[in-house]
Amino acid sequence: MNLPELGAFLRTRRDRIRPAEVGLPQGPRRRVPGLRREEVAQLAGLSADYYTELERGSAKNGVQPSAQTLAALARALRLNGDERDHLFHLAERPVPPSAHGSSTHVQPALLGLLDRLSNTPARVITDLHETLVENDLALALLGPSPAHRGPAASFVYRWFTDPRARDRYPSEDHPHHSRVFVADLQAAAARRGRDPEVARMIAVLRRRSEEFAALWDTHDVAVRRMDHKKIVHPTLGVIELDCHNLLSEDGRQRLLWFTAPPGTRGAEQLELLSVIGTQELGVTGGTTPEGAPAAESGSQR
Repeated sequence: MNLPELGAFLRTRRDRIRPAEVGLPQGPRRRVPGLRREEVAQLAGLSADYYTELERGSAKNGVQPSAQTLAALARALRLNGDERDHLFHLAERPVPPSAHGSSTHVQPALLGLLDRLSNTPARVITDLHETLVENDLALALLGPSPAHRGPAASFVYRWFTDPRARDRYPSEDHPHHSRVFVADLQAAAARRGRDPEVARMIAVLRRRSEEFAALWDTHDVAVRRMDHKKIVHPTLGVIELDCHNLLSEDGRQRLLWFTAPPGTRGAEQLELLSVIGTQELGVTGGTTPEGAPAAESGSQR
């Protein structure tokens, strides 16, 4: 592991980012042009001391960043695909797949927009409906995503294989969501071509769910761009919201966010949600990447 080069690379990436770009206040008496070390640590869910050791490139404390830690830093520093891969090479870690997995690299443009939606429930997902990153309001609205790997990381997969995945939606709306999910998955599967992971997921879903198999055989296809949803919240009851999707250029990731027209009950419930937050759910802040000491304060997400 080339720790000196890794530290230098992190330092230069930190220097080029302005606080406003990641949703942080500029503040007075800022002596550095970019982010402070503790700000990068906050965004990545690391302790400030741990990040400082990484940037100093010192091996005296046995600093060995995991793939999860590197992925968190890539998101915090808004690295593009080439920069993300370079970070993994310097740390002598296998470069993660570009489209799926727990270390998926969130596209910087979508992540930048997510940072600006602090008063709106929003998350970035893959075209297989794997949640990559979300803000606190999305967590409060939809609940935490299970820490699954493989096909079960996909909400579409869980929708057809785990009845608990449907708890947040009224039962009368389930047929509609099933049709929309399958039509969207048809588009994703065609876009990805001969992707073995997608093919395996579809094969398993066909075996495990008669509903999925019947819908798949209709060959209906439609990319999900907007929908009207009713979401069952454990404290606020049924919340009616508009769900919007902004797709990345290659279609493999999308920013998903929820709104309600001003003056409606849904808008009032969203305001209450921002007050209640995740308190009623017993949900804590961000998780600490494997191999990294816990930060003194929670992650931004």
